[in-house]
Amino acid sequence: MNIYRHDSASTAAFTQVFKHAKGHWKYSLLNLLLRVSVKWRHGLEVDVSSVRDQVAKLDRQAPKQLPDIKRLKADADGVSGEWLVPDNHHENRVVLYLHGGAFVASSPNVHATMLAPWCQTLGARALMVDYRLSPEHRFPAASDDCFVAYKWLLEQGIEPRNIVIAGDSAGGNLVLSTLLRLKTEQVALPGCAVLLSPFLDFTLSGRSALTNARKDPIFTSAFAIGVRNHYAPAELHSDPRVSPLLGDFEGLPPMLFQVGSTEMLLDDSVRAANKASDAKVPVQLEIWEDLPHVFQTIDALPQAKVAAQRICQFIEQHTGWAN
Repeated sequence: MNIYRHDSASTAAFTQVFKHAKGHWKYSLLNLLLRVSVKWRHGLEVDVSSVRDQVAKLDRQAPKQLPDIKRLKADADGVSGEWLVPDNHHENRVVLYLHGGAFVASSPNVHATMLAPWCQTLGARALMVDYRLSPEHRFPAASDDCFVAYKWLLEQGIEPRNIVIAGDSAGGNLVLSTLLRLKTEQVALPGCAVLLSPFLDFTLSGRSALTNARKDPIFTSAFAIGVRNHYAPAELHSDPRVSPLLGDFEGLPPMLFQVGSTEMLLDDSVRAANKASDAKVPVQLEIWEDLPHVFQTIDALPQAKVAAQRICQFIEQHTGWAN
């Protein structure tokens, strides 16, 4: 395994920093390729059609058929989605997954490929929510869809402690905003939550939004600004329903954050984890050196496999699931 855990005296007790022991050139090459193929395309305006074309191209490269996994269409009280059902699943274990894609695009094959090993390890089904996309459907459409899908699971008889809510990037935003809404509306909360490189602060007030702007191999400041405006108007950017980092974390379920050290969004995870800890919420923050945004979807990376193992361990710890 080409990584080791390094605990710095400067990091909080709930933080783990993963550094490369060998083969660092491979990750430098990966980041260079991302800069050339992705970052340079991000200009002053976010071209939604271009973003969707890029995401669709990536999604076509991912397999549609997954070993020992059934992919079934789902209708969660009018919200479309897709079930991933492993052969070894327990009916009462569900991972509710909210995909990333800058609120404007989706890549179901990519996310299904990432989620399949989780499902098999945990013996759980995954419900991937196909929430409505911006800019055709701006806030609160996506947020409403995720909330409805969660309540629909409860209506199917799934106990809240047997639901895990997870998401990446924009989906990580929807994970935390859904938790805050569930708490506000006094709906039973899930067993735990997993957030991968979440975009939690539309005000872009985190230090890393500036300090990592050059280092981030995917995102630019212009792209982050453009994406947020497609999702919600400027007057809502400091609203906790849109920037859930600004919400009240008291009483939320255990949360795991995984994020790359050079991401512009690094401090969204760091600050959220600190807020969770201050609110006495069990929290685990993992910072992965030099790895790009949502690296967990890059199946060829050994770190992606280790990250998946750690996600499953966290879920098992906080749900009591055991095969």
